[in-house]
Amino acid sequence: MSSSLTEIAQQLKDADKKIQLIYAFNGGGKTRLSREFKKLVEAGSGGGRNDDAEHSALAQKQILYYSAFTEDLFYWDNDLIGNEERKLKIHPNSFTNWVFVEQGQDQNVITNFQHYTGNKLTPRFNSEYTVKDDNNRDITIKAFSEVTFSLERGDNEISENLKISKGEESNFIWSVFYTLLDQVISILNVIEPSERETDQFDQLKYVFIDDPVSSLDENHLIQLAVNLGQLIKSSEFSNGDGLRFIVSTHNPLFYNVLYNELGVKNGYILSRFDDGTFELDEKKGDSNKSFSYHLHIKGLIEQAVEQNCVQRYHFTLLRNLYEKTANFLGYKRWSDLLPDDKRAYASRIMNFYPHNTLSNEEIAEPTGPEKEMVGLLLRNLNEYGYWQQAE
Repeated sequence: MSSSLTEIAQQLKDADKKIQLIYAFNGGGKTRLSREFKKLVEAGSGGGRNDDAEHSALAQKQILYYSAFTEDLFYWDNDLIGNEERKLKIHPNSFTNWVFVEQGQDQNVITNFQHYTGNKLTPRFNSEYTVKDDNNRDITIKAFSEVTFSLERGDNEISENLKISKGEESNFIWSVFYTLLDQVISILNVIEPSERETDQFDQLKYVFIDDPVSSLDENHLIQLAVNLGQLIKSSEFSNGDGLRFIVSTHNPLFYNVLYNELGVKNGYILSRFDDGTFELDEKKGDSNKSFSYHLHIKGLIEQAVEQNCVQRYHFTLLRNLYEKTANFLGYKRWSDLLPDDKRAYASRIMNFYPHNTLSNEEIAEPTGPEKEMVGLLLRNLNEYGYWQQAE
């Protein structure tokens, strides 16, 4: 049945669920839905402001919100005259002030950012500057209004004031939000409000994350989905009490990894009709395979095997295929599908790669035998009728 985005936003708001995961094609209305949801929550809390750069105090908020509008708070000064002092400017709002100024979380932002990009690319904040007061005395002002990036090239040379790629920029902005979300969940997991380190988040009820995957390659996309899923799972939720999360995306791989990481029982497809109305179609259990995620993932692995470019994240994808196949065929454990003569070795590497932190510094590139194992295990899956039925 078709509905307006406001009606669908109300449906999401009324749902007594910890996590609601939504898939929609680009242009399908998911970002507009996130804005409608934000307006609905703020109107109910007496707020109603609709400009991400004009938030009220955090203590009055009932929703944390991440979308393309959040990314617009960060913009480049490319130093078009000198072409040397390139910097990413930060339009301050309540959540950037909390992260950087009030809580001093800049180092955690850097750590989270380098988790995706490696430790050679380093953000540097203008954390403070000095001005004179009316009596000509120095006053130190906390700033965090801009950030520059440097790169260590491994030959004792450092490139300063780089303009990073769009994917790296998305990683950085997400790292700011993720750092805030991590701290919020840690604070709210203290059940007794009087025992929390701050009351700034006591009114918080919802977290809406809209497509934090723009410009990310598949490896980083999987890392982000796994990390986000683990963080959401760590948030306390009991008898309808706790943070509620809505995550929307146009990326089937991100949806698939997050869906399985969270272990949810259903997801949603948001569709837009020609008359401007929308439908939120619930997909329960195995019906989520109608997205053809397993076929998409299978194609990615087949391409990597064919081109001899198997990477660490392909083990995560392969294990995901085994888990979905085992679930569909009724096996108790995905490892039951492994070939008998390779079961111990295959199980070890399939458990190791997906559950490691996926840091480039912690795991070397897969060895030759490990790469060959990916092809062997994918061919092993083709022996099951599940694939022929699905295709």
